Amino acid sequence: MEIAVISGKGGTGKSSISAAFATLSEKVVLADCDVDAANLYIIFNPTHTEEEVFISGQKAVIDKDKCTNCGECINYCRFDAISEINGEVEIFETSCDGCQLCSRICPVSAITMVNEDKSRMFAGDFRNGKMVYGRLSPGEENSGRLVNIVRDKAKNIAKENDLQTIIIDGPPGIGCPVISTITGVDYVVIVTEPTLSGLHDLKRTMEVTSNFKIKTSVIINKFDLNTEMADTIESYCIENNVSVIGKIPFDPQIVEAMVNCKSIIEFAPNSEVAKLIKESYKLITLNS
Repeated sequence: MEIAVISGKGGTGKSSISAAFATLSEKVVLADCDVDAANLYIIFNPTHTEEEVFISGQKAVIDKDKCTNCGECINYCRFDAISEINGEVEIFETSCDGCQLCSRICPVSAITMVNEDKSRMFAGDFRNGKMVYGRLSPGEENSGRLVNIVRDKAKNIAKENDLQTIIIDGPPGIGCPVISTITGVDYVVIVTEPTLSGLHDLKRTMEVTSNFKIKTSVIINKFDLNTEMADTIESYCIENNVSVIGKIPFDPQIVEAMVNCKSIIEFAPNSEVAKLIKESYKLITLNS
């Protein structure tokens, strides 16, 4: 069973919930698919038995010894990635889309394409099973494709080790990385918070999961910080036939757990929050 934990916005506590799910009694495969800002490896400190280079694309590089500064590439670039500075042609790496056009039209072949290869996919063991995660290097692209690689690796590891459950910590938002995260999973948990922006982004996220016809439920995290908004969110979920499987109160112990590189299940197993998360996870397993 693949369970994806996502959120419409950052800061809802999605990774805390994912970490808690991953440290319940059963052995799991944990896949951190928030490749733009992976952080579960900090908590779990997994071994790195495998490391794979991820080529996210290409970028253009100018050989200044060959370049005649004719400016032809500037005229053709549609991404405004090439300019003339102090009489020399310069390529801005962060703006380059890797389309290769400049390298093809350069009359003196001064521009070549090089792979963007600083991103990585890691796989190994953590204290409650196996872990896979991707880290997209700053400025590199194609996060959705890296998410696919992480998920495929997690599935293979689960099959090889006869592990029945894959917990996926997905990225926030509703973009390409989220689509790659939830496509084909068995169950989606959306973690939201009792704020107006939380409700707005929850609505967008629920639209996405409904279009994919994926079984979905909601956890309202830190619900007691604004009980009126939490009730509004719960009512909206009921109106749209989406169950709220947990209302988790704010608890500083969750922060303390993360500081100590533990999930709340490990750090304070008898706390109210830990018990509520356990109940939420039980409902997921019963409804899957």
